[in-house]
Amino acid sequence: MKRDHLGVAYGALAAICYGTNPLGALHLYAAGLSPVSVLFYRFAFAVLFVLLALGVMRKSLRFPRENILPAVFLGFLFAVSSFSLFSSFLYMDAGTASTLLFVYPILVAILMHFFFREKLTAKTGFAITLSFAGVVFLTRGDGGFLSVKGILLVLLSSISYAVSIIVAARMPKSTGALKLNLYVLSCCAVFIFLFSMLLPGNSLQPLPDGMGVFWAAVLGFVPTFLSLVLTVKSLKIIGSTPTAILGALEPLTAVCIGVFVFGEKFSWRLLVGIVLILSSVVLVSLKKKRT
Repeated sequence: MKRDHLGVAYGALAAICYGTNPLGALHLYAAGLSPVSVLFYRFAFAVLFVLLALGVMRKSLRFPRENILPAVFLGFLFAVSSFSLFSSFLYMDAGTASTLLFVYPILVAILMHFFFREKLTAKTGFAITLSFAGVVFLTRGDGGFLSVKGILLVLLSSISYAVSIIVAARMPKSTGALKLNLYVLSCCAVFIFLFSMLLPGNSLQPLPDGMGVFWAAVLGFVPTFLSLVLTVKSLKIIGSTPTAILGALEPLTAVCIGVFVFGEKFSWRLLVGIVLILSSVVLVSLKKKRT
């Protein structure tokens, strides 16, 4: 497999994994846990998985000093993004929130263009347009109104996630994906713990039973450990904007989970939105023919 194609595959798989967030979160909400508690256990389990992987691979835990501050910043950004997204699940359907989150590729492309002078090609612009159109179809209800508070929470999540993608892409390529994620996720867990102490009514709650432990472990592994490692690998191969656009598969996955697992309605708007999003993913994965 060509290196660029491998980067696209990593980005697509990362998005699909991240799109499974509602699966574990909604089960834990049903068990009575708050968003901050769900996220704390999510990141705690993710740290354990990374430590296990590093141990199996016999990798050193030593981390370059110059990367410590960027890792702490990434941990903060990801904590804010995750807390905002998971909180929005309380105000709107998880599938709707996950699709609204997808404005982040637009933010990534705009930020990279204006602050880092990354060229915004016609193909990239068209792919972003297709993706955004798909999100519009996915999120427009049949006569209903979305929660303003929910929309603002998702917007905050999207901005934080967009900045984190840009920061991660500019980390030194010598920094291993697993080691980077160990420190980022550890910082994330610390920030979530601080949120639980500082935000009223958000004290940590114990996991209720064995199924609670299971769903927390699923959250820690699939949409966190696995998704982040694949995202870092994709960023180092194909860069920020293509990786962000491939994230279109994240809301698609969330919608499928909503329909097939939680019985959410599948309408023609969903169908059109899915087709548009898949088209944008195919477009961004195509390379120009070499002359």
